[in-house]
Amino acid sequence: MINSRIAGTGSYLPTKILSNKVLETMVDTTDEWIFTRTGIRQRHISSSDEMTSDLAAHAAKKAIASAGINAADIDLIIVATTTPDKVFPSVATMVQQKLGISNNCPALDMQAVCSGFVYGLSTADNFIKAGANKCVLVVGADTMSKITDYTDRGNCILWGDGAGAVILQTSQEPGVISTHLHANGNYEAMLHVPRNAEGPDTIAMEGNAVFKMAVNTLDQIVDETLAANNMQKSDIDWLVPHQANIRILKATAKKLNMAMDKVVVTVDKHGNTSAASIPLALDVAVQDGRIKRGDVILMEAFGGGFTWGSALVKY
Repeated sequence: MINSRIAGTGSYLPTKILSNKVLETMVDTTDEWIFTRTGIRQRHISSSDEMTSDLAAHAAKKAIASAGINAADIDLIIVATTTPDKVFPSVATMVQQKLGISNNCPALDMQAVCSGFVYGLSTADNFIKAGANKCVLVVGADTMSKITDYTDRGNCILWGDGAGAVILQTSQEPGVISTHLHANGNYEAMLHVPRNAEGPDTIAMEGNAVFKMAVNTLDQIVDETLAANNMQKSDIDWLVPHQANIRILKATAKKLNMAMDKVVVTVDKHGNTSAASIPLALDVAVQDGRIKRGDVILMEAFGGGFTWGSALVKY
């Protein structure tokens, strides 16, 4: 059987940092209020001329170096994003160009909001297991600041910009063990970007309702993932969750009977970077040595749509 395995990781954050203290001068909020409710201290913000494809390409270059391959070895590019540079072409084709890949490999974007990276990883895994590809670049990248209303005190505190990437390759050893994807479009209005004829289109969210739905749904996806693989909670070495809110992260850890020191937490420094949050957190933990080869990782996410999903991976 053909397996797929993460051969390298990479990430990128814009240099500009927007702290809670600065937000205090922009809207009626406080550092204490934000941190208590979300766990966020700061987030990175892209410059006006820094686009999603720029962030994605930076992260991709680091993943390519980490995997010890050449860009020309990549035979499929998948970019998960909610904030493309343009309506078209896709961010993936722009990344292909920025990386100098001239082998005519397919390149496509995937839109599942905060669940986008899990969706992208699952798609890449299935392409590899079907024998269609051998070396896939999967990127999660978003510039959420570009669709944020910085007069909305309950919303603007959450979002940050960034990109994370992995190289997924064929392997004789187990890598991606299983993935589980779901969506329910009936909840669209709870978290979406409505069309606005009088100004820019920005995020609208029913925060409390989304929080409750996320906690309940992620509880279910944990059970589904473990049952599908006949595994126990204790078999999971690391939880690498979507970084939306520290309370959601703690609830998922409690579901797994997992101490918080086995949960990779970056929400305090990154905020919610949507599709970028899981690969960003993964790369942070790989680079600092916490996650090692052979560790079993559960990645899980919940996003607008609603979409949600998980990936169980042996690193």
